[in-house]
Amino acid sequence: MTQWLERQAAVRERRGQVRRPLPRTAHERFIDLASNDYLGLATDPRVAGAAAEAASRWGAGATSSRLVAGTTQLHLDLEQELATLAGMEAALVFSSGYLANIGVITALGGPGTLIIADEHCHASMIDGFRLSRSRTESFAHNSVGEAGRLLADRREPRAVIAVESVYSVLGDAAPLADLLAVAEQRDAVLLIDEAHSLGVTGSGSFAGRGAVAGTALAGHLNVIVTATLSKALGSQGGAVLGSALLREHLLNRARSFIFDTGLAPASAAAALAAARIIRGEPWRAHSVHSNAAALAAGLAPALAGRGAVGQNGTAPDRTAGAVQSIPMPSAETVLAAAESARRAGVRVGCFRPPSVPDGIPRLRLTARATLTPEEIEASCAVLRGILEELP
Repeated sequence: MTQWLERQAAVRERRGQVRRPLPRTAHERFIDLASNDYLGLATDPRVAGAAAEAASRWGAGATSSRLVAGTTQLHLDLEQELATLAGMEAALVFSSGYLANIGVITALGGPGTLIIADEHCHASMIDGFRLSRSRTESFAHNSVGEAGRLLADRREPRAVIAVESVYSVLGDAAPLADLLAVAEQRDAVLLIDEAHSLGVTGSGSFAGRGAVAGTALAGHLNVIVTATLSKALGSQGGAVLGSALLREHLLNRARSFIFDTGLAPASAAAALAAARIIRGEPWRAHSVHSNAAALAAGLAPALAGRGAVGQNGTAPDRTAGAVQSIPMPSAETVLAAAESARRAGVRVGCFRPPSVPDGIPRLRLTARATLTPEEIEASCAVLRGILEELP
């Protein structure tokens, strides 16, 4: 085993795929274009204060499975608030978004279920497919027609279409309305991962409430939503949202819920406070989009011809939320670019295979609601300088 581990380490080194944590300090001075704290709520005093109060009242951990002694009133209040936020009937909270995806997919899967998945689905969904024992077929990214053809040929009595509302690497949106039409036509369930959409997308009075709320998908019996509490909500945990009947099924069948210690009360309280802030302060979602547009405009001169902007040199049409990505020539180049930005005081995401669904290394930028115009201008200046030096 040791020799095999050594060979694996050598392969990663040769391919430029070595990953190491980059510790950050509590008061670092980097301009943050890397984290998923889209709304700036992770450090909001109301969110942090709710977590501190809950830890003082309930203790540091949930102490057991939710089905034993790990459920508090905070968990139930959070589930109701999340369901209201997303426009769904009910919700069930898990200890991470990863486990929420695994839990619902395995609870719905089995030999009698066909899963049709977008080829860009997140690793947590892919692991759920593998664990579910379901026949799984992938379709080309955002290809509604191919999804429909795969469903038309199915022999299983049940079917699930698995997608993300906003994809985590490219930042583009799924054609949810068209996919719902296919799901209705083919008697399938549409499973939507809202990890990068909840808190960020939505229009009008539904700003920040995700891609489902306020649309025909909200509360639809053919729709199931999963979400993470660790991105826009600035906390920790995950959730599955759907019908009350689905919630009851997961309580009894989702192994990653039944056999896992419940979400810590502090995290539940923080997410509850954040969800209420999202409903009450829609300006945060609007700021994410305006800051994303400002970043794209500031980088457009350096990105022209690199496949990262539209033909008119403006923000890429595919960007639907906070995420924007810049294709890079190689793993070595993207590593060097990210390190150059870090030395200049700008933290950006560095994505390499196997984390990129199409195998193309990328710098990944996340626009946050709390970025100032000065920070955006400074970041763009740093990144333009780095990008203009690339071959």
